[in-house]
Amino acid sequence: MDSSFKPEIPIKDLKIPLERDVFLRTLIRELAGTLQDVVGLEEASGFISVVGQNMGRQIDQDYKAALEVSYLTREQVADVFVDLKRRIQGDFYIIEQTDEKIVLGNRACPFAEKVIDRPSMCMMTSNVFGAIAADNLGYAKVELQETIATGASGCRVVVYLKPTPEAEESHGREYFKGESEG
Repeated sequence: MDSSFKPEIPIKDLKIPLERDVFLRTLIRELAGTLQDVVGLEEASGFISVVGQNMGRQIDQDYKAALEVSYLTREQVADVFVDLKRRIQGDFYIIEQTDEKIVLGNRACPFAEKVIDRPSMCMMTSNVFGAIAADNLGYAKVELQETIATGASGCRVVVYLKPTPEAEESHGREYFKGESEG
């Protein structure tokens, strides 16, 4: 008998770090990385933006249906941002909220470590927030000032609600009511 013989462990009992959440986050990371490598960061962000806008529209409809309202107020929009990220294991919080902008911080990305070096994945946040804000309040410009994807310890996201001089000077993406409708 071979001295290196170990009793056979059933495959299903092996300690492999694989389950649905890790698999899906890894899948999105690899798709984003491939897009970034093949078409560049800007184009990759554009492709991911389309997905984000569609998801934002669906999430917006889900919240409005649950609240039984036809539109969300600014306060509800801010609360939806925090709640939707909480539900997907992000840790967003409101830093500032005025009629002109909503400033959010974040301590944990829903993609966790899979977002590192994949800034195109941040377009999911930009587009979901932008679609929800614009469809309810008429306009949004989302600026990702700091992101975990680019090495920051947290995120800082500004959602401008009016085209103010501050919003115009920001490096963000604009969204308009009805823009995300397919």
